[in-house]
Amino acid sequence: MIYSSSYIWAEYKFDDPLKYFKAQSLFFTIGLTLMYIVSKISYRNYLNKANIILAVCFILLVLVLIPGIGTVRNGSRSWFGIGSLGVQPSEFAKLGLIIFASKYLSKNIKQLKIIKKGVFPILVITIIIFGLVMLQPDFGTGVIIVTSIVGLLFVSGVKMSFFTKISILGLGGVVGLIASAPYRVRRILSFLNPWQDPLGSGFQTIQSLFSIGPGGLLGLGLGNSIQKHFYLPEPQTDFVFAIITEELGFVGALFVSSLFFIIIIRGFKIALNIDDLFGKFLAFGITFQIAFQALLNLMVVVGIVPVTGVTLPFLSYGGSSLLITMISVGILLNISRHQEERLK
Repeated sequence: MIYSSSYIWAEYKFDDPLKYFKAQSLFFTIGLTLMYIVSKISYRNYLNKANIILAVCFILLVLVLIPGIGTVRNGSRSWFGIGSLGVQPSEFAKLGLIIFASKYLSKNIKQLKIIKKGVFPILVITIIIFGLVMLQPDFGTGVIIVTSIVGLLFVSGVKMSFFTKISILGLGGVVGLIASAPYRVRRILSFLNPWQDPLGSGFQTIQSLFSIGPGGLLGLGLGNSIQKHFYLPEPQTDFVFAIITEELGFVGALFVSSLFFIIIIRGFKIALNIDDLFGKFLAFGITFQIAFQALLNLMVVVGIVPVTGVTLPFLSYGGSSLLITMISVGILLNISRHQEERLK
Protein backbone atom coordinates (compact mmCIF):
# COMPACT_ATOMS: atom_id res chain seq x y z
CA MET A 1 0.00 0.00 0.00
CA ILE A 2 2.96 2.36 0.55
CA TYR A 3 4.01 1.76 -3.07
CA SER A 4 0.49 1.95 -4.46
CA SER A 5 -0.35 5.19 -2.66
CA SER A 6 3.00 6.95 -3.25
CA TYR A 7 4.46 6.07 -6.65
CA ILE A 8 2.70 8.91 -8.52
CA TRP A 9 3.89 11.55 -6.07
CA ALA A 10 7.36 9.95 -5.73
CA GLU A 11 7.92 9.93 -9.50
CA TYR A 12 6.85 13.57 -9.77
CA LYS A 13 8.91 14.81 -6.82
CA PHE A 14 11.99 12.55 -6.93
CA ASP A 15 11.83 11.01 -10.43
CA ASP A 16 11.80 7.65 -8.67
CA PRO A 17 8.43 5.89 -8.21
CA LEU A 18 10.05 3.50 -5.70
CA LYS A 19 11.43 6.28 -3.46
CA TYR A 20 9.01 5.84 -0.54
CA PHE A 21 8.72 2.09 -1.05
CA LYS A 22 12.49 1.59 -0.76
CA ALA A 23 12.81 3.84 2.28
CA GLN A 24 9.93 2.15 4.10
CA SER A 25 11.23 -1.30 3.15
CA LEU A 26 14.54 -0.40 4.81
CA PHE A 27 12.80 0.74 7.98
CA PHE A 28 10.54 -2.33 7.91
CA THR A 29 13.55 -4.64 7.70
CA ILE A 30 15.26 -2.81 10.56
CA GLY A 31 11.98 -2.83 12.49
CA LEU A 32 11.54 -6.60 12.09
CA THR A 33 15.11 -7.15 13.27
CA LEU A 34 14.65 -4.88 16.29
CA MET A 35 11.30 -6.49 17.11
CA TYR A 36 12.93 -9.92 17.14
CA ILE A 37 15.88 -8.74 19.27
CA VAL A 38 13.65 -6.89 21.74
CA SER A 39 11.33 -9.90 22.02
CA LYS A 40 14.35 -11.86 23.36
CA ILE A 41 15.33 -9.22 25.95
CA SER A 42 13.57 -9.45 29.29
CA TYR A 43 11.16 -6.55 29.72
CA ARG A 44 12.31 -6.37 33.35
CA ASN A 45 15.52 -4.69 32.13
CA TYR A 46 13.52 -1.56 31.36
CA LEU A 47 12.43 -1.27 34.99
CA ASN A 48 15.86 -0.16 36.21
CA LYS A 49 16.55 1.94 33.12
CA ALA A 50 13.18 3.73 32.97
CA ASN A 51 14.54 7.00 34.40
CA ILE A 52 17.47 7.03 31.96
CA ILE A 53 15.20 6.26 28.99
CA LEU A 54 12.86 9.12 29.91
CA ALA A 55 15.80 11.51 30.48
CA VAL A 56 17.20 10.72 27.01
CA CYS A 57 13.75 11.29 25.47
CA PHE A 58 13.47 14.61 27.32
CA ILE A 59 16.88 15.77 26.05
CA LEU A 60 15.98 14.82 22.47
CA LEU A 61 12.68 16.72 22.70
CA VAL A 62 14.58 19.81 23.84
CA LEU A 63 17.32 19.49 21.21
CA VAL A 64 14.86 19.14 18.33
CA LEU A 65 13.44 22.59 19.20
CA ILE A 66 16.82 24.28 18.66
CA PRO A 67 17.19 25.83 15.18
CA GLY A 68 20.09 24.25 13.34
CA ILE A 69 19.64 20.95 15.17
CA GLY A 70 15.96 20.23 14.60
CA THR A 71 14.55 20.59 11.10
CA VAL A 72 11.15 21.93 10.05
CA ARG A 73 8.86 19.72 8.00
CA ASN A 74 5.25 20.52 7.18
CA GLY A 75 5.36 23.45 9.60
CA SER A 76 6.61 21.48 12.63
CA ARG A 77 10.12 21.41 14.09
CA SER A 78 9.77 17.73 14.96
CA TRP A 79 12.69 16.09 13.17
CA PHE A 80 16.41 15.44 13.24
CA GLY A 81 17.42 15.46 9.59
CA ILE A 82 19.67 12.60 8.44
CA GLY A 83 20.16 13.09 4.71
CA SER A 84 16.80 12.66 3.01
CA LEU A 85 15.52 10.73 6.04
CA GLY A 86 14.43 12.04 9.41
CA VAL A 87 14.12 10.87 13.00
CA GLN A 88 11.18 12.06 15.09
CA PRO A 89 12.04 12.12 18.83
CA SER A 90 8.39 12.50 19.89
CA GLU A 91 7.81 8.92 18.67
CA PHE A 92 10.52 7.67 21.04
CA ALA A 93 9.10 9.82 23.83
CA LYS A 94 5.75 8.02 23.54
CA LEU A 95 7.33 4.68 24.41
CA GLY A 96 9.78 6.18 26.89
CA LEU A 97 6.98 7.78 28.90
CA ILE A 98 4.98 4.53 28.91
CA ILE A 99 7.99 2.65 30.33
CA PHE A 100 8.53 5.29 33.02
CA ALA A 101 4.82 5.49 33.90
CA SER A 102 4.65 1.70 34.18
CA LYS A 103 7.56 1.72 36.62
CA TYR A 104 6.07 4.58 38.63
CA LEU A 105 2.60 3.03 38.89
CA SER A 106 3.95 -0.41 39.82
CA LYS A 107 6.09 1.11 42.58
CA ASN A 108 3.37 3.44 43.91
CA ILE A 109 0.21 1.37 43.44
CA LYS A 110 -0.87 1.78 47.07
CA GLN A 111 -0.53 5.57 46.94
CA LEU A 112 -2.72 6.09 43.88
CA LYS A 113 -5.81 6.53 46.05
CA ILE A 114 -4.25 9.82 47.20
CA ILE A 115 -4.33 12.06 44.16
CA LYS A 116 -1.77 14.66 45.29
CA LYS A 117 0.75 12.10 46.50
CA GLY A 118 0.24 9.27 44.04
CA VAL A 119 -1.09 10.68 40.76
CA PHE A 120 0.20 14.26 40.72
CA PRO A 121 3.90 13.43 40.02
CA ILE A 122 3.19 11.37 36.90
CA LEU A 123 0.72 14.01 35.69
CA VAL A 124 3.37 16.73 36.01
CA ILE A 125 5.89 14.68 34.00
CA THR A 126 3.24 13.92 31.35
CA ILE A 127 2.34 17.61 31.06
CA ILE A 128 6.03 18.55 30.66
CA ILE A 129 6.49 16.01 27.85
CA PHE A 130 3.20 17.14 26.30
CA GLY A 131 4.35 20.77 26.49
CA LEU A 132 7.64 20.00 24.71
CA VAL A 133 5.77 18.13 21.96
CA MET A 134 3.33 21.03 21.59
CA LEU A 135 6.22 23.48 21.13
CA GLN A 136 7.12 21.70 17.88
CA PRO A 137 4.01 21.79 17.45
CA ASP A 138 2.60 18.24 17.16
CA PHE A 139 -0.90 18.18 18.62
CA GLY A 140 -1.73 14.66 17.41
CA THR A 141 1.26 13.03 19.11
CA GLY A 142 0.57 15.07 22.25
CA VAL A 143 -2.99 13.73 22.37
CA ILE A 144 -1.74 10.13 22.03
CA ILE A 145 0.75 10.66 24.88
CA VAL A 146 -1.85 12.10 27.25
CA THR A 147 -4.62 9.61 26.45
CA SER A 148 -2.24 6.65 26.90
CA ILE A 149 -1.23 7.84 30.37
CA VAL A 150 -4.86 8.52 31.31
CA GLY A 151 -5.66 4.97 30.16
CA LEU A 152 -2.92 3.62 32.42
CA LEU A 153 -4.23 5.61 35.38
CA PHE A 154 -7.70 4.21 34.71
CA VAL A 155 -6.59 0.55 34.84
CA SER A 156 -4.41 1.28 37.89
CA GLY A 157 -7.52 1.92 39.99
CA VAL A 158 -7.49 5.70 40.40
CA LYS A 159 -10.81 7.07 41.69
CA MET A 160 -13.40 7.89 39.02
CA SER A 161 -13.87 11.40 40.43
CA PHE A 162 -10.32 12.16 39.29
CA PHE A 163 -11.23 11.45 35.66
CA THR A 164 -14.25 13.73 35.86
CA LYS A 165 -12.06 16.59 37.08
CA ILE A 166 -9.26 15.93 34.60
CA SER A 167 -11.78 15.71 31.73
CA ILE A 168 -13.04 19.20 32.56
CA LEU A 169 -9.49 20.56 32.85
CA GLY A 170 -8.46 18.74 29.68
CA LEU A 171 -11.40 20.14 27.74
CA GLY A 172 -10.51 23.64 28.89
CA GLY A 173 -6.88 23.07 27.90
CA VAL A 174 -7.82 21.80 24.44
CA VAL A 175 -10.07 24.82 23.87
CA GLY A 176 -7.21 27.09 24.95
CA LEU A 177 -4.73 25.38 22.63
CA ILE A 178 -7.15 25.59 19.71
CA ALA A 179 -7.91 29.25 20.37
CA SER A 180 -4.20 30.12 20.65
CA ALA A 181 -3.37 28.94 17.11
CA PRO A 182 -5.33 30.28 14.10
CA TYR A 183 -4.60 27.16 11.99
CA ARG A 184 -6.23 24.96 14.65
CA VAL A 185 -9.32 27.19 14.62
CA ARG A 186 -9.46 26.81 10.83
CA ARG A 187 -9.20 23.02 11.20
CA ILE A 188 -12.12 22.98 13.63
CA LEU A 189 -14.23 25.16 11.33
CA SER A 190 -13.30 23.03 8.31
CA PHE A 191 -14.20 19.91 10.27
CA LEU A 192 -17.66 21.30 11.00
CA ASN A 193 -18.10 22.34 7.38
CA PRO A 194 -15.19 21.38 5.08
CA TRP A 195 -17.00 22.92 2.09
CA GLN A 196 -16.63 26.33 3.70
CA ASP A 197 -13.01 26.33 2.49
CA PRO A 198 -12.77 23.43 0.00
CA LEU A 199 -9.41 24.49 -1.44
CA GLY A 200 -7.85 25.37 1.93
CA SER A 201 -8.40 23.95 5.41
CA GLY A 202 -11.17 21.60 4.24
CA PHE A 203 -9.22 20.20 1.29
CA GLN A 204 -7.74 17.07 2.92
CA THR A 205 -11.01 16.02 4.53
CA ILE A 206 -12.98 16.43 1.30
CA GLN A 207 -10.40 14.56 -0.79
CA SER A 208 -10.25 11.79 1.82
CA LEU A 209 -14.02 11.35 1.64
CA PHE A 210 -13.79 11.38 -2.16
CA SER A 211 -11.37 8.44 -1.81
CA ILE A 212 -13.59 6.46 0.54
CA GLY A 213 -16.91 7.05 -1.25
CA PRO A 214 -16.18 5.43 -4.66
CA GLY A 215 -14.55 2.39 -3.04
CA GLY A 216 -17.84 0.58 -2.59
CA LEU A 217 -17.74 -3.02 -1.45
CA LEU A 218 -14.64 -4.30 -3.26
CA GLY A 219 -12.90 -1.07 -4.30
CA LEU A 220 -11.51 0.15 -7.61
CA GLY A 221 -8.75 -2.46 -7.57
CA LEU A 222 -5.20 -2.44 -6.21
CA GLY A 223 -3.26 0.40 -7.82
CA ASN A 224 -6.34 2.04 -9.37
CA SER A 225 -6.86 4.92 -6.93
CA ILE A 226 -7.84 8.21 -8.54
CA GLN A 227 -7.22 10.43 -5.50
CA LYS A 228 -3.50 9.63 -5.32
CA HIS A 229 -3.10 11.48 -8.63
CA PHE A 230 -2.31 14.81 -6.86
CA TYR A 231 -5.77 15.19 -5.30
CA LEU A 232 -5.10 13.83 -1.79
CA PRO A 233 -1.81 15.39 -0.58
CA GLU A 234 0.95 12.83 0.20
CA PRO A 235 -1.52 9.95 0.61
CA GLN A 236 1.17 7.52 1.79
CA THR A 237 1.32 9.18 5.23
CA ASP A 238 -1.66 10.08 7.44
CA PHE A 239 -4.32 9.24 4.82
CA VAL A 240 -3.10 5.87 3.57
CA PHE A 241 -6.31 4.29 4.92
CA ALA A 242 -8.31 6.42 2.48
CA ILE A 243 -6.36 4.90 -0.42
CA ILE A 244 -6.80 1.40 1.04
CA THR A 245 -10.56 1.96 1.16
CA GLU A 246 -10.64 3.41 -2.37
CA GLU A 247 -8.66 0.54 -3.90
CA LEU A 248 -9.82 -2.39 -1.74
CA GLY A 249 -13.27 -1.14 -0.74
CA PHE A 250 -15.26 -1.84 2.41
CA VAL A 251 -13.87 -5.40 2.52
CA GLY A 252 -10.28 -4.09 2.57
CA ALA A 253 -11.11 -1.49 5.21
CA LEU A 254 -12.84 -4.13 7.33
CA PHE A 255 -9.85 -6.48 6.96
CA VAL A 256 -7.38 -3.80 8.12
CA SER A 257 -9.64 -2.75 11.01
CA SER A 258 -10.01 -6.40 12.05
CA LEU A 259 -6.22 -6.82 12.18
CA PHE A 260 -5.95 -3.84 14.51
CA PHE A 261 -8.78 -5.25 16.62
CA ILE A 262 -6.95 -8.59 16.94
CA ILE A 263 -3.68 -6.89 17.96
CA ILE A 264 -5.49 -4.78 20.57
CA ILE A 265 -7.43 -7.73 22.01
CA ARG A 266 -4.24 -9.82 22.20
CA GLY A 267 -2.42 -6.93 23.86
CA PHE A 268 -5.10 -6.60 26.53
CA LYS A 269 -5.08 -10.37 27.05
CA ILE A 270 -1.31 -10.32 27.62
CA ALA A 271 -1.73 -7.45 30.10
CA LEU A 272 -4.50 -9.22 32.01
CA ASN A 273 -2.64 -12.54 32.22
CA ILE A 274 0.73 -11.28 33.44
CA ASP A 275 1.10 -11.39 37.23
CA ASP A 276 3.89 -8.79 37.40
CA LEU A 277 2.65 -5.23 37.93
CA PHE A 278 5.35 -3.57 35.83
CA GLY A 279 4.72 -5.97 32.96
CA LYS A 280 0.97 -5.50 33.31
CA PHE A 281 1.15 -1.69 33.09
CA LEU A 282 3.72 -1.85 30.29
CA ALA A 283 1.51 -4.16 28.21
CA PHE A 284 -1.57 -2.02 28.88
CA GLY A 285 0.33 1.17 28.00
CA ILE A 286 1.69 -0.15 24.71
CA THR A 287 -1.72 -1.53 23.73
CA PHE A 288 -3.46 1.74 24.65
CA GLN A 289 -0.95 3.66 22.55
CA ILE A 290 -1.47 1.51 19.43
CA ALA A 291 -5.25 1.50 19.94
CA PHE A 292 -5.62 5.25 20.49
CA GLN A 293 -3.33 6.13 17.58
CA ALA A 294 -5.07 3.77 15.16
CA LEU A 295 -8.51 4.94 16.27
CA LEU A 296 -7.58 8.63 16.00
CA ASN A 297 -6.14 8.17 12.51
CA LEU A 298 -9.21 6.28 11.28
CA MET A 299 -11.55 8.90 12.75
CA VAL A 300 -9.61 11.65 10.96
CA VAL A 301 -9.70 9.82 7.63
CA VAL A 302 -13.48 9.30 7.74
CA GLY A 303 -14.10 12.87 8.94
CA ILE A 304 -15.28 12.16 12.49
CA VAL A 305 -12.62 14.39 14.10
CA PRO A 306 -10.49 17.28 12.78
CA VAL A 307 -7.21 16.59 10.99
CA THR A 308 -4.49 15.98 13.62
CA GLY A 309 -1.50 14.64 11.68
CA VAL A 310 -1.33 11.18 13.29
CA THR A 311 0.05 8.22 11.35
CA LEU A 312 -1.71 4.85 11.10
CA PRO A 313 0.48 2.32 12.99
CA PHE A 314 2.29 -0.21 10.75
CA LEU A 315 0.76 1.15 7.51
CA SER A 316 1.56 4.87 7.15
CA TYR A 317 4.88 5.96 5.65
CA GLY A 318 7.25 7.06 8.39
CA GLY A 319 10.39 5.39 9.69
CA SER A 320 10.30 6.59 13.30
CA SER A 321 6.67 5.59 13.75
CA LEU A 322 7.22 2.14 12.23
CA LEU A 323 10.37 1.43 14.26
CA ILE A 324 8.81 2.42 17.59
CA THR A 325 5.61 0.48 16.85
CA MET A 326 7.55 -2.68 16.04
CA ILE A 327 9.85 -2.28 19.06
CA SER A 328 6.70 -1.90 21.19
CA VAL A 329 5.30 -5.13 19.72
CA GLY A 330 8.63 -6.81 20.51
CA ILE A 331 8.22 -5.80 24.16
CA LEU A 332 4.67 -7.16 24.16
CA LEU A 333 5.92 -10.46 22.76
CA ASN A 334 8.53 -10.70 25.50
CA ILE A 335 5.94 -10.04 28.21
CA SER A 336 3.78 -12.79 26.73
CA ARG A 337 6.74 -15.19 26.54
CA HIS A 338 7.68 -14.41 30.17
CA GLN A 339 4.20 -15.34 31.37
CA GLU A 340 4.13 -18.55 29.31
CA GLU A 341 7.46 -19.61 30.77
CA ARG A 342 6.23 -19.01 34.32
CA LEU A 343 3.15 -21.15 33.70
CA LYS A 344 5.24 -24.14 32.55
